[in-house]
Amino acid sequence: MTMAARIEVRSTAQFNPIFRVVNESRARYRILKGSAGSGKSVNVAQDYIAKLSDPYYAGANLLVVRKIEETNRDSTFAELQAAIYRMFGPYSDRFWKVNLNPLALECKITGNKIIFRGVKDQRQREKVKSITFKKGKLTWIWIEEATELLSEDVDILDDRLRGDLSEINPNLYYQITMTFNPVSATHWIKARYFDKSDPDVLTHHSTYKTNRFIDAGYFRRMERRAIEDPEGYRVYGLGEWGELGGLILTNFEVHSFPTTRDNFDAFYYGQDFGFNHANAILGVGQRDGELYICSEVYCFEKDTEEIISLARSAKVDPRVEMFCDSAEPDRIKTWQKAGFRAYPVKKEQGSVKAQIDFLKGRKIHIHPSCVNTLKEIQQWKWKKDPTTGLYIDEPVEFMDDAMAALRYSVERIRRGSAIEVLK
Repeated sequence: MTMAARIEVRSTAQFNPIFRVVNESRARYRILKGSAGSGKSVNVAQDYIAKLSDPYYAGANLLVVRKIEETNRDSTFAELQAAIYRMFGPYSDRFWKVNLNPLALECKITGNKIIFRGVKDQRQREKVKSITFKKGKLTWIWIEEATELLSEDVDILDDRLRGDLSEINPNLYYQITMTFNPVSATHWIKARYFDKSDPDVLTHHSTYKTNRFIDAGYFRRMERRAIEDPEGYRVYGLGEWGELGGLILTNFEVHSFPTTRDNFDAFYYGQDFGFNHANAILGVGQRDGELYICSEVYCFEKDTEEIISLARSAKVDPRVEMFCDSAEPDRIKTWQKAGFRAYPVKKEQGSVKAQIDFLKGRKIHIHPSCVNTLKEIQQWKWKKDPTTGLYIDEPVEFMDDAMAALRYSVERIRRGSAIEVLK
């Protein structure tokens, strides 16, 4: 690529000024927290495409990571493809090669590559350890939705960035970039990167208000949210760490464990129906009085038939009782006709509080693959009385679909033979 072409490519990419310090940083860790709509992921994608297209960084290669590998396709991969098109327009194919299976991007000018991986289990972690490139080395890692990962996941990735780069290209450097919404002040990312000074760490904060490319409609939507849901707005509007106070469940631990049914004394599914908000199905086991969240199906804008197909692909066992939101009997009938033992959970006065009390009285183990469940449980809170400022015994009805599925899943355990199941 000629110098003129290099300048032209960079000039067609529109960068938010607030991210200039991020894009120029060579710190080993670039940690970007921010609100929804802040443009942090768009910026990171453009920054990497610009650099990987530049002969100045020949020999650089990028690994893009999310907890669940498959979620890259509709997020990071799509974002990087969009960045390529914004920069190169109709000439994109002349500069970048796109591979869909497995997902990969390769710059035809520099030979630099982008690959995509997940770290949800030991098998995927081992695959990350064995990554090599025909040309150059792994120099950069982008972790999107970084709060989904465990600290040990990041340690494994960090160990991959080592060795002398000077023989390949003296302009190269090692760097990990993380992007995320700061869902909980208890998260390990805050303690490791934000609560202490480290010359190897650049932390950055952005919101939708600092995104000069945000559309007016989205801006107004976020401003309405500040009034309607001040707790959620704190994280997703202001990009601030979620408050410690008011959390409903703190008695949980995230770790790997066997998830097959024969490892438990009892096993059930819970399902909360949704379309614009998430439809969530959790597989929950009980052993020695403790609860184990083993699996999740979590999706948006899918009809019932599509969700049933996803459930079958995820090996949701139709022979196991599934307790569902009773507000939609037609959807339950559809599940029953498909061969699933789906039953409505009878809603009574005080039943939500009783379910929560039951959950609070037991240790809850969450498998690392259940990333949406973890995200919800870290920010599931009690409402505040606007007059007194005190928390009341009523959950905030925001991003709580997996939590509803969890509540439903324990109904047979909680109530035993007293539960009313409509056959």
